[in-house]
Amino acid sequence: MKRPNVLLLSAAAALLTLPLAQAQGMAGMDHSTMNMSQMPAMDLSGMKKLQGKAFDRAFMSAMIPHHQAAVDMARAVLPVSKDATVKAWANAVIKDQNREINLMTAWLKANGGTDAAMAKMMAGSMQGMASMVKSSKTPDVAFVQGMIPHHASAVDMASLALQKGSHATVLKLARDIVKAQAQEMYDYRVWLGKRGL
Repeated sequence: MKRPNVLLLSAAAALLTLPLAQAQGMAGMDHSTMNMSQMPAMDLSGMKKLQGKAFDRAFMSAMIPHHQAAVDMARAVLPVSKDATVKAWANAVIKDQNREINLMTAWLKANGGTDAAMAKMMAGSMQGMASMVKSSKTPDVAFVQGMIPHHASAVDMASLALQKGSHATVLKLARDIVKAQAQEMYDYRVWLGKRGL
C-alpha cells in the first residue's frame, strides 16, 4: 500500500496555520470562560507513545468526540447566523463530520472497540465550545474563529496518524482530514481577513 507523503501534508498544514501563532488545541480546557485565541496546544504525548493497532484505535476514539464538538458548534451557529457563507460552512461541517463519525464508529466496532480512556479525555477537552458560539454577540465570527484552532488540532492529530497509523482506513481518513481541514482553515482566515480580524 502506498502511503501519503507525510512531509508534504504536514508542511502544507503548518504553512496554513502559521498565522495562528502556534498550534492551538483543546486538551484539558474548559472553553466556556475563554476566547478561542487563548487556547494552548493540544497534548498529543499519550498518542505519540502508541504504535500500530493501539494507535489506530486511540486516534479513531479521540477523533469521534473531536468531530462531535465541531458538529455541536455548527449546530449552535446555524439558527443565529447572519452570513450565508458561514451557514454553508456550518452545514458542510455537520454533513462531513457526521459521515466521518459514522465511519469511525463502524471501524472501531470491527477493530476492537473504543479506547475508552482516549475518548473520555477528548470529550472532556471539548466541553464548552458550542456555548462560546451561543453566548457570543458575534456568533458568525465566534464560529469561524473557533473552528480554526479546532481544525488545527485535528490536522495535528491526523498528521500524527499519517506517521504512526497502520490501517488503510485510518491512513485515508487522516489524509482526508489534513487535506479538507487545512483548506477550510485557509478559507476561514481569508473570511476573517476581509473583516479586519
